[in-house]
Amino acid sequence: MAGAFERVHLELQSTIDVLDRLQHVTEEIGLRLGFDAEAVHWTAMAVRETVINAITHGNRSNPAKRVFVDFDVEANGTSRDLVVRVRDQGAGFDPSRIGDPLAPENILNASGRGIFLVRQFMDEVSIYPAREGGMEVRMLKHL
Repeated sequence: MAGAFERVHLELQSTIDVLDRLQHVTEEIGLRLGFDAEAVHWTAMAVRETVINAITHGNRSNPAKRVFVDFDVEANGTSRDLVVRVRDQGAGFDPSRIGDPLAPENILNASGRGIFLVRQFMDEVSIYPAREGGMEVRMLKHL
């Protein structure tokens, strides 16, 4: 397992142009923390999907608004976890109203699977209004 980890903070413009660089940063962090190739891939996909949601749904693709992404490692008993926080500057929403994409009435919808997939890829996912405004998604991946 990798040694010391310094927190990484990104402030991203709300455009899809940032996604490739974000994915590269996420993959590099995963590799440095000792994730195998599969864990690196799925973690990067979860972070990418969450940032896409922050850009399109939270900030409504307004390039004047930012998406904040923080990567940190936290102690968890005798192990450690990668914790990724993604925050937008949007109006927010009620997370309990996220529909089940597997429900018959939603199965043909073109969108609505992102959070479902993020929950499959990460060990824990929390969604809540951020103190600074907007919404924050906290994702955790065990090291």
